[in-house]
Order: sequence, then structure tokens, then C-alpha cells
Amino acid sequence: MVFVKNWEDFEIAAENMYMANPQNCRYTMKYVHSKGHILLKMTDNVKCVQYKAENMPDLKKIEKMTSNLVGHMASKE
Repeated sequence: MVFVKNWEDFEIAAENMYMANPQNCRYTMKYVHSKGHILLKMTDNVKCVQYKAENMPDLKKIEKMTSNLVGHMASKE
């Protein structure tokens, strides 16, 4: 598992992973209340990338990517 340091790298890696193998990709979000962090994880059972959002401005970026990703997943079915 790899923690990506900046949002742009995570977004690119997650999108590439999903486009390469959409059937096996999973995306999870976990909020750690005690630390105020959001942990994002994308995996295709071979590779795994993670990102830890520690500040509030990242939430808008996360929301945008999540809505795009979920919309794309829903349109495939």
C-alpha cells in the first residue's frame, strides 16, 4: 500500500487504475474522528493507493472526484 503525498497524484493514479480495470476496482473512504482525517483508498486487488486528507479544503476536491467516479460506475451498469 502506498500513501500518495498530494491530491493530484492520487486523483491521477485512482483514475488510471479505474480506467484500466473497472470491474475489480474498489474505492473506500474512512473518517478518523479523533484525528480529523479522511483516508481514501483505491485498489484493484493488485495495486493499492491511499491518500490522507488532513485539511478542510481537500474535501471539495474529494467530493468532486467521488461524484465523478460514482457517476461513471453507475452509468456502466
